Amino acid sequence: MKEEVTSAVEFLTKLLRTRNVTEAQTHTFMSALVNILCNRYEDHWFPEKPFKGSGYRCIRLNHNMDPLILQAGQSCGLDYSFLEATFPPELTMWVDPQEVSYRIGENGSVGHIYNSQSSAKENEVKSVKPSQPSPPPPMSTYNYQPEYEYTNRNYLSCKEQFMNVMPSMSRDASQYQKFPSYVFS
Repeated sequence: MKEEVTSAVEFLTKLLRTRNVTEAQTHTFMSALVNILCNRYEDHWFPEKPFKGSGYRCIRLNHNMDPLILQAGQSCGLDYSFLEATFPPELTMWVDPQEVSYRIGENGSVGHIYNSQSSAKENEVKSVKPSQPSPPPPMSTYNYQPEYEYTNRNYLSCKEQFMNVMPSMSRDASQYQKFPSYVFS
């Protein structure tokens, strides 16, 4: 949980650094928000079912400040109006086991901040010395495999539920041909 929460907080802190904020305030904001989120998610973290509790762990700014961000901001002397001017008016962040993603705006594309599978692959690449040629991947890696296999469809994330529903919402699916490239860009 610590890696996912830390990556979410680092993302929010980067937005905060775009304003005139001292390094002490930034550090206090980061540590306060990590503690707040870890305490909140403690009984709502299910690594075996990553999307269970996703709505509870969602950080949401929808022209209203998320109370958790406000609490962390107030701990370092940042008031509501400053935070409101700093963060986008519409920001949704999903902090799930093994993945952290966000969307800016109601119709924005979903961006990924953290993915444990990608992080593991990056660490493997860093551990290989540049002078050593890497062996070719096994043939089984060339077969398409879905990124996630779901045994229980009730635990899809908000973004996956949205992607599953979109094509069925219209009789003319051609208007959504470009949609996946926006969502996954």
